[in-house]
Amino acid sequence: MFKPSAKAAIVSIMTVGAALSFCLAAARAGDDVTEDQIIRALTPDKKPLTRGLSAGPQTTSPELNADQAKFVQSVRGRATRSLSSAEREEIATIVQDKPKIDLEINFDYNSADISAKSLPSVQALGRALTNQDLKGSTFVVAGHTDAAGGEDYNQGLSERRADAIKRYLVDKYGINGTDLVTVGYGKSKLKDPSHPMAEMNRRVQVVNVENKATAAK
Repeated sequence: MFKPSAKAAIVSIMTVGAALSFCLAAARAGDDVTEDQIIRALTPDKKPLTRGLSAGPQTTSPELNADQAKFVQSVRGRATRSLSSAEREEIATIVQDKPKIDLEINFDYNSADISAKSLPSVQALGRALTNQDLKGSTFVVAGHTDAAGGEDYNQGLSERRADAIKRYLVDKYGINGTDLVTVGYGKSKLKDPSHPMAEMNRRVQVVNVENKATAAK
């Protein structure tokens, strides 16, 4: 049987240990995605480190067929809001088997302003896209919202979010705007459908849709 003082000491030690464990977990969860992780995720036939980010299939990266290449060329430089629903779905189909990464670039609620905590990830993205392995490739930047609000409002908001990322990359890193195809999907493609209001649904996904080596052929 422990004395009261011994019990208090044990409880105190357990409390401190739990607090330290929580802080370590929080630190790991708050780590920023690195430039190297993004490069590996977006480079064809290479797998990224996936802690804290979501990436699509990386084992293959089929080249665009003639029709797809023509379509991608037709949407390069287009205003995000000018894309029809059919064109948006065509883009979604094309990117399915392309190197992609969901950086979970979050936005302030009901806003197209990049959240302060997400700026390091956006900056890492800018550095990655100007790396020699990726520079000159064509990327799809797809904006998404959570499930709050109506269809039309969320569609416009997702487009503004994609535009915000493109504007930041062009202004801060000198990336050619025509290399960034921006598209919005509103709340139609939630990352976590079981939690439609979750912050992770307010994000931007980046896809390497036409690698520079392929585009040069």
